Amino acid sequence: MSRKRKNFKQENPNKKGSEPKMEKTDKPLTRDALVSMQVIDAKGKLIGKVKDVAFSVGKTGIALTIENEAGGTQNIEWEQIQAASDFIILKPQVIQQSTYQPPQQQPAQTVAQTVQQSTQPLCPTCNRPLTWIPQYQRWYCYNDKKYV
Repeated sequence: MSRKRKNFKQENPNKKGSEPKMEKTDKPLTRDALVSMQVIDAKGKLIGKVKDVAFSVGKTGIALTIENEAGGTQNIEWEQIQAASDFIILKPQVIQQSTYQPPQQQPAQTVAQTVQQSTQPLCPTCNRPLTWIPQYQRWYCYNDKKYV
């Protein structure tokens, strides 16, 4: 039995010029295509999703507003993006996920409420915080529905 052998031309992967070439396409990415696209850093770690596309007045180019799982956002300028197709891949020098700052509204509100409650007078009837009504220059209790 004779065995037929197919000859395949194999290129040397170390040979110059054998690297895969990235093709440039003239097809632009629309805002709709970018929004909700996943953003991945140069090491392959998921950073978040594109929330919006932004323009800066006086600057050329666009930036992407990225939202992470914790709700923090970061603007990434288009020059910091290595590739965009099914995913957006960032260049290595882009700030990593650890620099995201989650919204700090809740702690600030809690502190403000604590300060406000400690300095705000309480209703003598129900012992709940009173509200200052500037128009009448009086304290009002919404629970008892009366001025104090």
